[in-house]
Amino acid sequence: MSRVTKPELQSVGDLLTQLGGISPRRVCLDPPPGRATKKDLLRIRDRGGRLYELVDRTLVEKPMGSPESYLALELGRLLGNYVAEKDLGFLYGADSLIEMLPGLVRGPDVCFVPWSKWPPRTVPTEPISDLIPDLTVEVLSPGDTRAETRRKLKEYFLAGVRLVWVISPRTRTADVYTAPDEVTTIPATGTLDGGGVVPGFRLPLAALFERLGKPAGKKPRKRN
Repeated sequence: MSRVTKPELQSVGDLLTQLGGISPRRVCLDPPPGRATKKDLLRIRDRGGRLYELVDRTLVEKPMGSPESYLALELGRLLGNYVAEKDLGFLYGADSLIEMLPGLVRGPDVCFVPWSKWPPRTVPTEPISDLIPDLTVEVLSPGDTRAETRRKLKEYFLAGVRLVWVISPRTRTADVYTAPDEVTTIPATGTLDGGGVVPGFRLPLAALFERLGKPAGKKPRKRN
């Protein structure tokens, strides 16, 4: 069987399209796109302040504003409390790095790894883990694109993830994926369910968004 290779990039536009139609502001130029390694990813992470992922040998900034950060932490708290109470496994946050596929390092906003995948029952301490979670969560930011999210879904399931939650702060809904093309949308009045991945876990979306303020509107113009 012949090896499938990606088409050679001819322009910056080709690169941005390949990465999911993202903004060029999110592409790191140190090192140049196409030359980045896991060592570069760790080096830029140590600078602090911004989160990056390694995609197609390119360092790509992971956009995350205050609402998204709050929701990721709140969901992590609620899910983490349940996981700890039932002693099911452990959680990672957005600043953790996971090599989903060879050379592809992602940092899901929240992810859950069951003890059944890790018999030592201690949290690994490697700077980049190769332990694939059963559940990953993405909280959508304004800088995320649909194409990028679709790409992540394919990568996650190809790597072995069993369940993906995509949380939308704008609509206060959640899309639950059991495969890249199998999705159930949970309305704002609905409840997230851990299914067979986190048995017994249920979270009303209203409780997750309860303390999140309404989106800021445009400031009225001052009249002279």
